[in-house]
Amino acid sequence: MNQDPLSRQNEPPLIALCAVTKVYGAGRIAMHALRGIDLSIAKGEFTAVMGPSGSGKSTCMNILGCLDLPSSGSYRFKGVAVEKLTRDQRARLRRQYLGFVFQGFNLLNRTSALENVELPLIYRRVPARQRHQKAREALAAVGLSGWEGHTPSELSGGQQQRVAIARAMVIEPEVLLADEPTGNLDSATSIEIMELLVSLNLRQKITIVMVTHETEMASYARRIVRFRDGRVETEEHHGGRES
Repeated sequence: MNQDPLSRQNEPPLIALCAVTKVYGAGRIAMHALRGIDLSIAKGEFTAVMGPSGSGKSTCMNILGCLDLPSSGSYRFKGVAVEKLTRDQRARLRRQYLGFVFQGFNLLNRTSALENVELPLIYRRVPARQRHQKAREALAAVGLSGWEGHTPSELSGGQQQRVAIARAMVIEPEVLLADEPTGNLDSATSIEIMELLVSLNLRQKITIVMVTHETEMASYARRIVRFRDGRVETEEHHGGRES
């Protein structure tokens, strides 16, 4: 039976943080990284998270990526309370649903682009032939056909970040978490990477949450959330940029 399209209006957000706090240490030396964050992100959104150093944006990203847990409050992913999952269940959620892109690329230096992209599939025990095919398709999707055999040292910074994006996308995640993805790139290459992210968001409907300190890069997102002192200070919705 076909689902009533109007029923989507009643679906929970893909990501929902409710009164989330994060405290490191205790007593007089306690550091309150998050002070009651409420944040919802719908499927298919492209959200940029901004804020000064120490504002809590990276701590929030770690919680979204199941790399850390709230001290209090709730994080729901597709309606499931993440903080109630076991460590193995959170690891499985991370492997199945989340892709990560970092400022430093995090590629294996002596390993080819193809082999770097295959890594998440190895953890999933995908057969070799299927792994190779999926990795080649992911590299083609980011414009790197023909570069499969090159190691990171043989690639430009922009190409290395494209490999990192392909590695994140090869598992077909529902959410791409990008932490300063253009932080190590020049202006022209940064624009290329942002246009690629916009394309993935629009064409493949990937939900993207991106931490950045660069206003120009944030303008590619359709929503900008600004953190300050562990709280959400402002939210701004706009059209983003078309790719």
